[in-house]
Amino acid sequence: MTGDGDGDGDGDGDGDGEDAYRNIPDTVRVTMVMAQILVTGATGNVGREVAAQLISAGVPVRAFVRDARTTRLPEGVEIATGDLSEAETLERALNGITTVFLVWPFLTSEGAPAVLDTIAGSARRLVYLSSSGVHEDAGRQTDPINQLHADMESLIEASGLEWTILRADTIASNALGWAGQIRQDGVVRGPDIAPTAVVHQADVAAAAARVLTGDGHVGATHVLTGPQVVSRADQVRLIGEAISRPLRFEKVPWRRLGSGCSRTEGRPPWSRHCWRARDDPAPT
Repeated sequence: MTGDGDGDGDGDGDGDGEDAYRNIPDTVRVTMVMAQILVTGATGNVGREVAAQLISAGVPVRAFVRDARTTRLPEGVEIATGDLSEAETLERALNGITTVFLVWPFLTSEGAPAVLDTIAGSARRLVYLSSSGVHEDAGRQTDPINQLHADMESLIEASGLEWTILRADTIASNALGWAGQIRQDGVVRGPDIAPTAVVHQADVAAAAARVLTGDGHVGATHVLTGPQVVSRADQVRLIGEAISRPLRFEKVPWRRLGSGCSRTEGRPPWSRHCWRARDDPAPT
């Protein structure tokens, strides 16, 4: 998805305003008094790390999630329920918030203007998790996910918020999508892509936490990469070495993967419909 595409988003919610907090047990009811940073995608691989690192550093943080009853986050993290597809559910969650960490979980930017308007009505700063695959000089991105991130970046830059963009390279936790294949026969099948500097989700979160709490990043775009450029075959081999099992990577064209390709590619399930475009002309 990010380039991580890390399934780091908020999907369907249960309501808005007071309804979003009604009937929540006292053990998970939020107090909504101290937090200054709102983390969206807080149940995903990156968002969860961001919330954990902020709270560990003593920074008040609130997580925006779909269901408070099933959410497991570090002690001290406030929880607000809502749905980014319903911008009005953000209003209560933004009470007292000055800064927002945004992970966009949808395939298009269609609902983003309303969300950004809502954020701008309460908060001052926004940090957005984007992809290192975005090319600023391209009229249109060749990859549909990168096009989504490019569209989001443009909307954010025009939002009036003090923004910072974090363009992450391939996030290591995407490889969790290979777990089923590894268990089955030790062969990871999927499209081969150019080698990338895979970055751990905790490192992405560390950069996000620093930007969220520090000065000097307004209007900046930071590219986040790992320490070494590796291929898909390298990743699979290294996982095999770590678990003491011989594993191998088998290249499969995008068009042969169909609608299930996100499961073999290590991408979040919501992104599966985008990958057909890899073998098709860019949409107009």
